[in-house]
Amino acid sequence: MRRLLLPVLALALLLGWLQYRLWLGEGSWGEVNGLQNHVAQQARENHGLQERNNELAAEVEDLKSGEDAVEERARSELGMIKPGEKFYRVVESPSSPAPMDEESRAGTEPQR
Repeated sequence: MRRLLLPVLALALLLGWLQYRLWLGEGSWGEVNGLQNHVAQQARENHGLQERNNELAAEVEDLKSGEDAVEERARSELGMIKPGEKFYRVVESPSSPAPMDEESRAGTEPQR
């Protein structure tokens, strides 16, 4: 019986040490899971930034090659129009003034 005690104890200690490393040590399950989540989040962010870069590259190419994009920008951002065009601005009429309450009317009534 004593001959088995030492190998069993050694194996139990080895198993305990391996379990500690697996769950709490460096490179543990929790750390690996956290790093995988971080990598997935970074990949999503990179994908969004790549799409934005592709859109900007297409816009730059369009600006370099065509006048239509320049004309569109001039119209929308600078308010420019072509010669011979008429520009109409629609301005909404101001709404009727809000009725005055008694406190604000007290200072506006004429003195007798």
